Amino acid sequence: MAATLHSYIAGDWYAAPDEGRPLPDATTGAEVARISRQGIDAAVVLRHARQVGGPALRDLTFHQRAGLLKALGKHLAAHTDEFHTLSTRTGATRRDCALDVDGGIGVLFVYASKGAKELPEGRFLPDGDMEPIGRQGTFAIRHVHVPRQGAAVQINAFNFPVWGMLEKLAPALLAGMPSVVKPAGQTAYLTELVFRRIVESGILPEGSVQLVCAPPDGILDALTGQDLLSVTGSAATARTLRGHPNVAGRAVRFNAEADSLNCAVLGPDAIPGTPEFDLFTRTLVTEMTVKAGQKCTAIRRALVPAGLIDDVQEAVSAELAGVRVGNPADPTVTMGPLAGLGQREEVLRALKELTAAARVVHGDPHRFEVVDADRERGAFLPPLLLRCDDPDRAEPHEIEAFGPVSTLLPYDGTPAHAVALAARGEGSLVGSIVTHDPGFARETVLGAAPWHGRLLLLDRTDAAESTGHGSPLPHAVHGGPGRAGGGEELGGIRSVLHHMQRTAVQGPPATLSTLTGPDPIATTDLQGGE
Repeated sequence: MAATLHSYIAGDWYAAPDEGRPLPDATTGAEVARISRQGIDAAVVLRHARQVGGPALRDLTFHQRAGLLKALGKHLAAHTDEFHTLSTRTGATRRDCALDVDGGIGVLFVYASKGAKELPEGRFLPDGDMEPIGRQGTFAIRHVHVPRQGAAVQINAFNFPVWGMLEKLAPALLAGMPSVVKPAGQTAYLTELVFRRIVESGILPEGSVQLVCAPPDGILDALTGQDLLSVTGSAATARTLRGHPNVAGRAVRFNAEADSLNCAVLGPDAIPGTPEFDLFTRTLVTEMTVKAGQKCTAIRRALVPAGLIDDVQEAVSAELAGVRVGNPADPTVTMGPLAGLGQREEVLRALKELTAAARVVHGDPHRFEVVDADRERGAFLPPLLLRCDDPDRAEPHEIEAFGPVSTLLPYDGTPAHAVALAARGEGSLVGSIVTHDPGFARETVLGAAPWHGRLLLLDRTDAAESTGHGSPLPHAVHGGPGRAGGGEELGGIRSVLHHMQRTAVQGPPATLSTLTGPDPIATTDLQGGE
């Protein structure tokens, strides 16, 4: 029997007394680890964060915290081979590992740089200029951002066990807020390994990070108005947690990043033979196959001018035919399994619902080749391309198959129709518009923006440097309205400010002027930040 994962609570590693439940290898079904079924003492965890981690972080300046992030990034980067090896057992190919592991570490470096360059050498952040109110000039208002005195609790999804933790950790630490990490059980063994390396480094102050590899029983009940709850998962999970009586009743600051029915729009100018046509088909194939389509940013709806849909179907099918599904440890494999058999069953259930309105035009979930693996023991599916010739059907706009599945949908070639269909997703994390026509791009962006957290314009001029449809960057908003959760993770310094309290201070201008410039009490110099 494999070892049970440990939690890191109040400065110590804690082994639960129960045998836990098994966590299988996505490829072979063999047991990788176990995770406890027994809850932890949430009050102890949060008390340690608030009373030990919080004061230690708040005693540091923004620049010192940025130095910690940089040092931590360097330390974790030295262990990437170890992380990649274990990540393979989650079903990740080498490309998938780079997105999760290397991408997560990269977030630490970006926030370290932004903290050093964009935040002052202090512990609070003045917001805007002082605004005189009284006629005699003796009374004014100044806003400041100060660290909140609670804990940032992060509840993460199974598909990004490293990036999901680090992209929440970076802005919280930079803001001076300690974090409690609750990974999804399915892939928690990879999160635990990375967390062990964080603790062993000794870089972060005690209490600034804790790990809960157990049911989070009672943690929502123990939150206060100084705490922050950040959730990545399904829209249903986000709704449930947002509506928790304590979360709602105490106005716990809440951020949700939920799955969404993201779209990509092909402009009518992007006919076969143009660079944009090829960019669109390659992008769609990439988004269907990276992480086996298990990305909250993956393209679920491909909106194509009606006159081009046959050409797109043929081109995408031809590229999908070259995808090799199998053991992600095999260097020739380009798509690994889903994270588990349960996840595969969920995708198949959603596929059955989708095929009430669409037909499968490439791939067969019951007949496909697998490289160096057992198709039944591993959670394998082939990439599945669907086509729905009636874009007004509800199913493609409401049902998400969280796997290597995407649906082609025709539109009439106008920005208005493309925007109307995009909006049927009721809020998305990201949408792509692939066109070399600036007019079409402008109209589609302005129409679709209210329904998206991020929009990518892709054409021949930016393709070489574009980071792609499905890659959230620390510099840009990662979140979206409506179904996508209504929150914002990442987005530069704005996400740091989300972890802080914005307070209006009213008083005499001479006193308010002390809230400008360097923090007079910030005199400590951080060692080892370079």
